[in-house]
Amino acid sequence: MEKMEHKFIEANGLKHHVADIGSSSGSPVTILFLHGFPELWYTWRFQMIAAADAGYRAIAPDYRGYGLSDPPSEPEKATFDDFVSDMAAILDALHISKVFVIGQDFGAMVAYRFALRYEERIHGIITLGVPFMPPRPIDYSSTLPEGFYITRWQEPGRAEADFGRLDAKTVLRNIYILFSSSEMPIAPENQEIMDLVKPSTPLPSWFTEEDLAVYGAAYDKSGFQTALQVPYRELRSKKTTEQPNAPDPIVNAPALYITGNKDYVFKFPNMENYIRSGAVKMYVPKLEIEFIPEGSHFICEQFPDKVNELILTFISKNIQE
Repeated sequence: MEKMEHKFIEANGLKHHVADIGSSSGSPVTILFLHGFPELWYTWRFQMIAAADAGYRAIAPDYRGYGLSDPPSEPEKATFDDFVSDMAAILDALHISKVFVIGQDFGAMVAYRFALRYEERIHGIITLGVPFMPPRPIDYSSTLPEGFYITRWQEPGRAEADFGRLDAKTVLRNIYILFSSSEMPIAPENQEIMDLVKPSTPLPSWFTEEDLAVYGAAYDKSGFQTALQVPYRELRSKKTTEQPNAPDPIVNAPALYITGNKDYVFKFPNMENYIRSGAVKMYVPKLEIEFIPEGSHFICEQFPDKVNELILTFISKNIQE
């Protein structure tokens, strides 16, 4: 970690914290790492070091309102499109014209939207945990119980009250435990999501107290306001940049999807069939899919060596001069 450089880059009127490692002059390839929730640049620590050791440059921003990056002036209005525009502006500021983009969790949605908007800036795309999903509002209320965590967190004030009973470190601890399970977090009617985790429940074996302290300190600073807006409340937004009745977009870049067989995302309605049947390739024709048998949702932290191997193999096959 001592090789990691941390900088603040002005992009769209906000200062974004960016972790950067690897040669900015000698490497022909840059990898842009995009985190999910409740993650940060730190989620990619193992992959960034492996990429630099392989001769590549790796950069990982904190999104606006996450970690050490500035919050937007109106967090309740933040959108996926803001995050996509921020990434382009950060690359411009660093004089980087083309990247491999890698997204974990909802970072996959940011990555694919970036690839669709800036196709000429993409060598290839890798996502972990979440596959390509057509960019349209998502409503789980008709298919899952009211206590489903996304439905709960989409409700203004509900998560704020739930999280507000605890310090940020405990909230992060509980979410890492819940999201590392193979079951979707669903609370009974008279219980909140944070109550699903007993204080005595241990952290996942691959996630240390030191790791938790890094996340907790960052969310002590940022809070959860922007993080609850994007992805959760933006997921059900009726606003969209797509035209009504427009055809679903096609991602033409080489792509890789890495997932664990024990990822709770498989339990989302129709998700497992969408992935295993290959239906996702209707939207991403050049997609490769890799399963890690014991993997759960935070697979890049749980099995870093295997994920590093898959990422570096994909990049070496798809480098464009």
